[in-house]
Amino acid sequence: MSISESDIKDLSLAREGVEHIEWAGRDMPVLALIRERFEKEKPLVGIRVSGCLHVTSETANLAITLQAGGADVALCASNPLSTQDDVAAALVSNYGIATFAIKGEDDDTYYGHIRSALDTVPNVTMDDGADLVATIHQERKDLIKGVIGGTEETTTGVIRLQAMAKEGMLRYPIIAVNEADTKHFFDNRYGTGQSTLDGITRATNLLWAGKKVVVMGYGWCGRGIANRARGMGSNVIVTEVDPVRALEAVMDGFTVVHSQEAAQVGDVFISATGGLHTMGPEQMASMKDGALLANSGHFNVEIDIPALEDMAESIAEVRPFVKEYTMKDGRRLNLLAEGRLVNLAAAEGHPSSVMDMSFANQALSVEYLASRKEGLEPNVYPVPKEMDMEVGRLKLLSMGVTIDKLTEAQRKYLNSWEEGT
Repeated sequence: MSISESDIKDLSLAREGVEHIEWAGRDMPVLALIRERFEKEKPLVGIRVSGCLHVTSETANLAITLQAGGADVALCASNPLSTQDDVAAALVSNYGIATFAIKGEDDDTYYGHIRSALDTVPNVTMDDGADLVATIHQERKDLIKGVIGGTEETTTGVIRLQAMAKEGMLRYPIIAVNEADTKHFFDNRYGTGQSTLDGITRATNLLWAGKKVVVMGYGWCGRGIANRARGMGSNVIVTEVDPVRALEAVMDGFTVVHSQEAAQVGDVFISATGGLHTMGPEQMASMKDGALLANSGHFNVEIDIPALEDMAESIAEVRPFVKEYTMKDGRRLNLLAEGRLVNLAAAEGHPSSVMDMSFANQALSVEYLASRKEGLEPNVYPVPKEMDMEVGRLKLLSMGVTIDKLTEAQRKYLNSWEEGT
């Protein structure tokens, strides 16, 4: 790979990028153990991997691990605002990994970078939002015959891929890394919870104590955000469309109300649904002066930005990552990070120790796809349970935590229908 094949902001940032990659790597011991094995066994020789992921120091450690296993790796960004330009420079300059990502790139550049990553003719795709898969199926069907399979990192992407599979449109198998217990229990809950508050705090210097925080959606990400906000002293309100999740939020001690009611009292609104227009004109018309609107879902469609623009009399950037929309009645609503992932746009995303488990699942899933000579039928598959358990085991090992093992008698009891009272 030559430097000219990549598209990044500035190669001179590479030294700083290496420092950030190495710093993140110190807190990613599971991925380091996998990398050590990959360096010895080379299970990915001859495999070309294209990844549409957030180009961060943690993602760099994943790419380096796959490269250690023998893979040729190319990366593009899965969000226009999530790229760390110094990391992108280091990947190209110091690690020889083709990278197409610039923080703040416009939509044309974003999709151009996806096409550049696909020009490497991948055997395996890695997605965070399913944009690679969608582009292959819509524009580059010629590549499908050479693709062994793919992986998907996020809830939004899994929803898209399951819809494709249901309609018979999915042409190659996908491992839903997002559904692994060691991913959504930890990455979605603890990672999103902490990093979302971090992004909002950096953008606004907000004091969380005493604020009324409306969390829209109570999936794993919403659970994490709600609990972290409560831990900071906020009064947390949850809105939901799923009755079981809403009931869970009530039983967890949160106030659950209709979004229209929440709109009238909230100080901070955080969407984490993976859906469309969670905050629409009806809600925004009721919000108080100075309300903060943030999104922690993958795509910037959860807040109805066109409606917000139509409702506004004027728009001004009052801080980095904060746009103030002044309504015709004088109220000011503040949109954070252009409605994109606030934790990555305005901060650094998840802590490395959380991404350690998610990217360990990614690396093992790529190895799993590469090792299956018989192949899998086009569908969305869970991470094999034994792989999920291995990631958990390695994480505990790195933390110095020991757990019990079943005795043979206990195992027999659990697996037998004849044992009873």
